[in-house]
Amino acid sequence: MKKQNLILVPALALILSLTSFDIIKERIDPPKKGVPVFSNVVYEGNDAVYNENPLEANEFYNPILQGCYPDPAITRKGDDYYLVVSSFAMFPGVPIFHSKDLVNWKQIGHVLDRVSQLDVHDTGISQGVYAPGITYNENNDTFYMITTAFAGGLGNIVVKTKDPMQGWSEPIKLDFQGIDPSIFFDDDGKAYVVHNDAPNKGEELYQGHRVIKVWEYDVEKDQIIKGTDKIIVNGGVDLADNPIWIEAPHLYKKDGKYFLMCAEGGTGDWHSEVIFMSDNPKGPFVPAPSNPILTQRYFPKDRENNVDWAGHADIIEGPNGQWYGVFLGIRPNAAGQVNTGRETFILPVDWSGTYPVFENGLVPIEPTLDLPEGVENKTGKDGYLPNGNFTFKEDFSADKLDYRWIGLRGPREAFIKQTKKGLEIEPFETEITELKPTSTLFHRQMHKTFSFKTDLTYTPKSDEDFAGITALQNERFNYAFGVTKKGKEYYVVLQRTEKGESTIIASEKIDLDGKLSLKVEGDNADYKFSYATDGAIYKTLGGSVSGDILSTNIAGGFTGALMGLYATSNNSIEP
Repeated sequence: MKKQNLILVPALALILSLTSFDIIKERIDPPKKGVPVFSNVVYEGNDAVYNENPLEANEFYNPILQGCYPDPAITRKGDDYYLVVSSFAMFPGVPIFHSKDLVNWKQIGHVLDRVSQLDVHDTGISQGVYAPGITYNENNDTFYMITTAFAGGLGNIVVKTKDPMQGWSEPIKLDFQGIDPSIFFDDDGKAYVVHNDAPNKGEELYQGHRVIKVWEYDVEKDQIIKGTDKIIVNGGVDLADNPIWIEAPHLYKKDGKYFLMCAEGGTGDWHSEVIFMSDNPKGPFVPAPSNPILTQRYFPKDRENNVDWAGHADIIEGPNGQWYGVFLGIRPNAAGQVNTGRETFILPVDWSGTYPVFENGLVPIEPTLDLPEGVENKTGKDGYLPNGNFTFKEDFSADKLDYRWIGLRGPREAFIKQTKKGLEIEPFETEITELKPTSTLFHRQMHKTFSFKTDLTYTPKSDEDFAGITALQNERFNYAFGVTKKGKEYYVVLQRTEKGESTIIASEKIDLDGKLSLKVEGDNADYKFSYATDGAIYKTLGGSVSGDILSTNIAGGFTGALMGLYATSNNSIEP
């Protein structure tokens, strides 16, 4: 992935040590004054594309993972498929999903779910871990997840497991530079790591000039073999064209030939997927005569239901011998802005010829796909993740927190407690605008048109107490909406933070009896924040506000907008 608009922050000593995914069991004691309790959370998506394109009996929706689930990688063992995506500074890290048919997916957890594996506590949201690769090695019946961790001084790491359902090892630091690594295991038992890197010193020809390197990998020692590195792609398909940001490489073997597939063109408008072939995993690799094999770069931006930025792909042989490829793409809103982030899409891959080609990957991508033969669409049922338009309701009554809920820069379990009345959030002395772990439980924005609401039981003790909802792209671009105290009065306030500068959009004095309902609604680029004191009649505070600061267009970085249940005991918002 292209690295730009990011600020690297040195990691400090780890300050959190909780590791459990379990929500602390029910308490019978009432919540303390100044400690908010959130209940009856409802996220509802209502995108026009799904209303206008209802599914036929033989169809499913694309993307398969809506919201910020970028940089997918996939592997299989028998008829079990496992998919991982980037998570950056979200905690836990690297969501992992399981499927039997590539259509119906369940999240089974996160690969990096312990603070000993993931140190992101003072890291910008677009840092942390990204571009994971996942590979099953049939030679030793072991799964490997390899990734770049821009936090905690780790760099490139690998973790292992015999069973992705049962958790992963502690990280093993790998001794090479660069980003976007993946592991390939040959049928002779040998292993190789490929990754993006800078050209040799003094050989960089232009901005964005990168190379792909390969190393031999010692499976017994879990380390690259020093001195075996070799540049196998310089720049991209054709160096004379000054190609930029060759990255996200994956090696495959088919019919005795080795294939190297990479992203090229950066993660934005010129993003694409290209393919090379060789007789040897260490090259030389020759580009296919017709590249790219996947892109949306050539089509007008104002086309209906446009999907853009397609690339960063991985392919796998699916059921019945049909190949498929997963990749990232974006669905801009009506203003051309990207608020939902980069999402995971899937397309069939035609590998009947020498090279694989994404079917319909060089024409505008449609919102629906035909189901593979013999597969039933169960999305949204029996524990499978929903897609399309759907409603997610959370009363926090389950023994374990739904995997869709995430923290930022630290464990969720550091600030949440389950009570009979809902989820209690113990406020940190940290505001949402700070580069620290926050006491905020986040849910991804998954639609252009959506609502996110909750009931809040809360009485601030002082001016420094605040609780409510946050809509966040990062610590420098966000909204905070909730209730605080000034003197003896209580106020509902809406704050906008842009480029790190916070402004009060509106505030309103209310009679607070300890209960409040809060809601944020997004309609493409327009957002509204509203509240109700009776749980029924909502009043908008501050009118319609722009969601531009919740887009990557304005805020930069690599994530999508997050909606959060937020509390702080160090509030600086003054009504």
